[in-house]
Amino acid sequence: MNRMPDLPLSRRGLIRTGAGAVLAAAGLGVGAQTASAAVAATKRFDLEKPSYDLFRSKDTHGARVQQSFAFDWVNKFLFVATKRTGSTELDGDLCINKMDFDGNFISYMHLDGFGHGVSFAALPSGSGTDLWVECARDADTGFGTALTPVRYTAGTTLGSPAASAAYQPISGASEYTCNVDPVYERVIVRYRTTAGKRFAVYPLSDFQTRNIASPLVDFAQPSFPGKAQGYALYGSYVYFLTGDHYPGEGEPVGDGDTLLYSIDINTGVVKQGPVPSTAGSTLWWREPEGMAVYRTDAGEARLFLGFATGVEKDRRSSIFYKNVLI
Repeated sequence: MNRMPDLPLSRRGLIRTGAGAVLAAAGLGVGAQTASAAVAATKRFDLEKPSYDLFRSKDTHGARVQQSFAFDWVNKFLFVATKRTGSTELDGDLCINKMDFDGNFISYMHLDGFGHGVSFAALPSGSGTDLWVECARDADTGFGTALTPVRYTAGTTLGSPAASAAYQPISGASEYTCNVDPVYERVIVRYRTTAGKRFAVYPLSDFQTRNIASPLVDFAQPSFPGKAQGYALYGSYVYFLTGDHYPGEGEPVGDGDTLLYSIDINTGVVKQGPVPSTAGSTLWWREPEGMAVYRTDAGEARLFLGFATGVEKDRRSSIFYKNVLI
């Protein structure tokens, strides 16, 4: 399998504990379609092109499936969120695994009562990493109702802050996750309203300074068949991942139902997709879980998609990427 030879070796960073702060709602009505500003058009990843291995079937701290992953692009680490062993789906308990780019496990941190772990961002902060993650899980759904920054601190357990002590930048939203574009330096937030799911895009500096203002663009998520499994922002496009695990017990290995889409964030219109993905198609119990963007030191932008793989009670992490822009 292929490595990422042009990525520097991981190095350990200093860690310390961080905390969230209260943020008043930005005042954007949930019925708004598009913000007044627009994002300059960029190239996009060609989803029809082949996928390449970052790594396959790597161990994480717990035995349960990964939910998502994120890169600290300055300190050169990968963080993989998995469900906590022994917790229910509604508990919102996560295990954050710190790994190098070869998939070697380094350390872990437990986040109790935070959320489902659909998507998060790993923002470099000096020699450490601030994880922007959903928090204050809803007891009925298990999904987070706010966002909070957490300083990654190996071997520790942190309880979730209340939603009132975290960030809720969209007035009327009931659910939050986020993802970062390290190339164009923006953060995308996916949130739920009474009318459905939406996306809002902010400058990265809003999250770095913890002063989240009005979004650059805000649009409704298009309707997709299948199970939503992740998203990632690159330039003027957001990429969306759907699908379920396969095979089931006694079922033959096949291509599964993993589908990829790209969406123009200025219009909310699907640009490409559905495009089937067969990345890692020979792996056992292959469930799409998470997306992220990274640019190598050589300047190559890559769109990553992850899969939870392996047998029950020994789930593994497998991550692949696409690298052709059009």
